[in-house]
Amino acid sequence: MNFFGQSKFPATTQRRASAWCKLTLTPGASGPYPPGARWLKRRAVRGGCAKRRRDRPQKGNRVALYDIFNGDADGICALHQLRLAQPRDSVLVTGVKRDIALVARVSAAPGDELTVLDVSLAENRVAVLNALEAGARCLYFDHHFPGDIPDHPGLEAHIAYRPGICTSLIVDDYLGARFRAWAVVAAFGDNLPAQAERAAEPLSLSAAQLTLLRELGECMNYNAYGDTVQDLHFHPAELYRRLQPFADPSEFAARDPAFETLREGYREDLAQAVRVRPVLAGLSHYLLILPDTRWARRVHGAVANRLAGAHPRRAHAVLVKRDSSYRASVRAPKARPVGADELCRRFPTGGGRPEAAGIEALPATQIGQFRQAFESAFESPPTGP
Repeated sequence: MNFFGQSKFPATTQRRASAWCKLTLTPGASGPYPPGARWLKRRAVRGGCAKRRRDRPQKGNRVALYDIFNGDADGICALHQLRLAQPRDSVLVTGVKRDIALVARVSAAPGDELTVLDVSLAENRVAVLNALEAGARCLYFDHHFPGDIPDHPGLEAHIAYRPGICTSLIVDDYLGARFRAWAVVAAFGDNLPAQAERAAEPLSLSAAQLTLLRELGECMNYNAYGDTVQDLHFHPAELYRRLQPFADPSEFAARDPAFETLREGYREDLAQAVRVRPVLAGLSHYLLILPDTRWARRVHGAVANRLAGAHPRRAHAVLVKRDSSYRASVRAPKARPVGADELCRRFPTGGGRPEAAGIEALPATQIGQFRQAFESAFESPPTGP
């Protein structure tokens, strides 16, 4: 059984997992993760979940099921994989990519079940603890900075905080690669092309098929950027629902017009962005500031990803004007993909992961401070090709 009592392991494995325990997993080189990849923590479930926990409501009582997920490609594809394997009706809680503190939107009651995907535990820790203390249970998948992971019997955490991983690859491992193509889409969307291609190897895709998955991932990720859902082409919950009938992402791309809508919008917004001159363009640093427009709010993350892919030895920062502040997307050099999160966490609304991070609201008065910190964080170009 999995954490919520759904069958996942054979009976022999269930018997071995007869007590709560902590596991450290090191995936083999044959999977989508490099040798030595290490999970921070994973809590195994009590074997034989046919035994009802005392805090679980009896039959006939109402239990609320919540799926709480980031609105980008990774969050949507992570949830899609999970629900293809374990279908259930649930309340969807999501928003634009920078809506991170999502768990606080849920008022949990005893027996409620929360599945959380692709949002930082550090930003949701208080809300998660509140839900657990209320008697809810929480299944958590993520790859962002977690802070201290609570040690609570109601929490099952699958968190890998390191470069080269995304939440959908974590879910892919959890499900035994049952819906690998969607994990490939997510990895491309999360600007992890090498990991996406490695994960796709067992699928024996043609070059054209792999290109389609890349484009779908990039378009889905592009859709998540904006100040509000009104900036987006599709609300992330709607986009997820449109994916639900499709186990094969190529079928979704061929049959649902949402893909063409996103592809056309992506091209148009990128065409606007390339006309803007950078503030800084050197061998090791690139700083671009986009105007306060809807197209800029939608495309700034995609611009940062494309620049990082085209210039792997250079650090990139793309800022978008917002009244008296700026939203920042930072990418560490792909040749040395660390430091972006540390830079952004120097500012009150900053966070992310080692290779890609952001600042939600950088005051205009701190632009000079940010530029200085950006240049010092990536002082010299990485060696190598």
